[in-house]
Amino acid sequence: MWGSERGFAMPAIEESRGDAVGRRQAIGVAGAAVCGLALAGCGAGGEETAPAQSIKGQVLARTADVPVGGGTFVEQWKIMITQPAEGVFKAFSAICPHRGCSVGSPQDSVMTCPCHGSEFAADTGKCLKGPATAPLAAYQVKVEGDGIVVV
Repeated sequence: MWGSERGFAMPAIEESRGDAVGRRQAIGVAGAAVCGLALAGCGAGGEETAPAQSIKGQVLARTADVPVGGGTFVEQWKIMITQPAEGVFKAFSAICPHRGCSVGSPQDSVMTCPCHGSEFAADTGKCLKGPATAPLAAYQVKVEGDGIVVV
């Protein structure tokens, strides 16, 4: 019997063979795979920030590379190092919590996400303007010699 006789375009699959995959099983497996891919795509987008354990003790940048009132983007770990005041260094995830774009270097003590305009304080990472609602993740850093190191 053809499935089209019952209103379907697919021929019926004989179920007499024990090792044959039935239409319902095939559709179920395909549906589960699609759901898994859809859930995997629900992340924030972009690459995630490296876990703190992998960067602990690492020199992120040199103090001379971070201007007072400005910042330096560390591509390898997607981290923004700022120097809001002379000799004060801060480090934040450069990944905007709204959609995962990388924020820009500070201008007038504010880091701005180029994708949707969210703004973050260069000294605290606090969200100043949405659409983001969460702050940038902060890393504790210290100066060792001329390097800025994650503690």
